Amino acid sequence: MLTYDMDSRGGLPRYEYLCRCIRADILSGRLPSGYRLPSKRSLAEHLAVSVITVENAYEQLRSEGYVMAKERNGYFVCRSEELPVVPETPPGEQETEEEKAEEWKFDFASNRINAGYFPFSVWSRLMREVLSFGGEELLRRSPFNGESELRHAIADYLLRSRGIRVSPRNIVVGAGTEYLYGLLVQLLGRDRVYAVEDPSYRKIRQIYRANGVSVAAVKMDEQGIRTDLLYASDATVLHISPSHHYPTGIVTGFTRRSELLAWAVRRDGYIIEDDYDSEFRMVGKPIQPMQTLDTSGRVIYINTFSKTLAPSMRIGYMVLPDGLMREFSERMGFYSCTVPNFEQLTLARFISGGYFERHLNRMRSVYRKKRDEVMQLFLSSGYPLEIYEENAGLHFLVRLHTGLSDSQVRDKAASQGVRLAFLSDFMEEQDNDNQHILVVNYSGL
Repeated sequence: MLTYDMDSRGGLPRYEYLCRCIRADILSGRLPSGYRLPSKRSLAEHLAVSVITVENAYEQLRSEGYVMAKERNGYFVCRSEELPVVPETPPGEQETEEEKAEEWKFDFASNRINAGYFPFSVWSRLMREVLSFGGEELLRRSPFNGESELRHAIADYLLRSRGIRVSPRNIVVGAGTEYLYGLLVQLLGRDRVYAVEDPSYRKIRQIYRANGVSVAAVKMDEQGIRTDLLYASDATVLHISPSHHYPTGIVTGFTRRSELLAWAVRRDGYIIEDDYDSEFRMVGKPIQPMQTLDTSGRVIYINTFSKTLAPSMRIGYMVLPDGLMREFSERMGFYSCTVPNFEQLTLARFISGGYFERHLNRMRSVYRKKRDEVMQLFLSSGYPLEIYEENAGLHFLVRLHTGLSDSQVRDKAASQGVRLAFLSDFMEEQDNDNQHILVVNYSGL
């Protein structure tokens, strides 16, 4: 008689658990071809379940082709070719939780944001309006570059906040910047070498390499990426964050920006300007984007709402120069926009109604206070250290004066429940000048 522990089914229905158990025995060879399964009534009594439970399990196995029913004779295991035995996770364990991330007393390494400040009441009201009055517009296919209403709202916002004059026709909306990077690789070509800053957010390098392109990591100085090393590379595409670099916090000055624009023209190349957290400048106004200096159609401006609203808000956008926009439309206009219409229209109303800028003003105040408190705790620790690059973005740097290596400091902190990130973690090639520098992300504390 077939015997299974029905109490180990977890959250599975009884019939599905029984079906999985019998299927596993058939696949493992424990129930050979031609084997006659017990009658429904006898197996139900043996397992202390209802007859309908056994009947449903048998019928599921029959529909999948594992058993066949013979009238008045019962159910028999079907013949099959010998299959390799694959260990199967016990059915009761298949729905277990993913391994929980280790909990830290303080996590300075994660540059997440605090979801508690998300404007849920405003967002839900605007979403209800969109669902109530959107009608058929919500169900039709969105233009390949995104809903017109959202693109117009973004264009107006860029002009007000960043001084960028752009036609809504040149804006492409997509499900986050990571997706847009992939589109740019297809548009610009995989035969190019893509230069990134060193150090830099490592996922940028990973995404480009995953898209099959060569990546050149180019060292930086106090003005930003070094143009002499850029010319020495074979790169014709440069990914850069000139208004606030992560993780160094460096702002690329006008002279270096003009040099980079000249490089793009001479190389017949392009600059991808990643303006990922430009809205969070704690002193003065946001730095003017490099895109406003571009007169040759060489700068692709890209930004996201993941940092300003929430990481789950997988909505990003890029502004393509006229020539690239025409090419994108001709070669890649068959793509569908990857953001649902009702989310695009809700965000459009959130921006055009002034709620987005009010939210940013509030969050600047929240983050400024949080930054000051965290900085004061570091300074009052009595440990010899220096804090710098604290006036923009949602992180700052701390130089430690210690004879310990970065890994030794990291291990000592971890033993006390504190997670640290170092500037050296973001470097393609290590050097001694960037040791003992903490990258302190405070927004999620």
